[in-house]
Amino acid sequence: MSDQSSTNNNGPHEGKQHRTRRQWTDLVEELLNEARDRGDFEHLEGKGKPLALDQNPYAGDRALAYSLLKNNNFAPPEIERGKEIDSDIKRAEDGLATLRRRQHALDARIAHPDARRAYNVARDAAEVRYEALLREINSKILSLNIVAPSAMHRRRLDIEAKMREFREEFPRLEE
Repeated sequence: MSDQSSTNNNGPHEGKQHRTRRQWTDLVEELLNEARDRGDFEHLEGKGKPLALDQNPYAGDRALAYSLLKNNNFAPPEIERGKEIDSDIKRAEDGLATLRRRQHALDARIAHPDARRAYNVARDAAEVRYEALLREINSKILSLNIVAPSAMHRRRLDIEAKMREFREEFPRLEE
């Protein structure tokens, strides 16, 4: 028999690698039947119990993958990205709170010029960090919206409006 034939007579588990889809299906079914006949499936953990698959209305064709991620203490990428966004928003708010405390601690009317200068330096650095963080958040929101189901989409931040609010709340002091 030549190597060019699609099957050989040495049994169903041997033969040329180029099989049709139907041949592969038949082979897999035969292997499963043989394993069942040998009792290979008799002592599997969880035998006779239903699979514990949590229903996720957003999972669609990814349900099995999400279930595996969850069972191994991982979250889907869009959930992880959402957590990153939330963490970054909190970090931006914490930066504003720090600057706000510094501003309230400084009585601008009687503060020494060095104190005003130090506040302005801190304020300017906070402004640069805040704007960069807002841009980073918007980038993450955009990437989230690309991969996540529409129910999980988030609105991008209006950076110009946020920066206007920053400048109104934290004006530079005269030195």
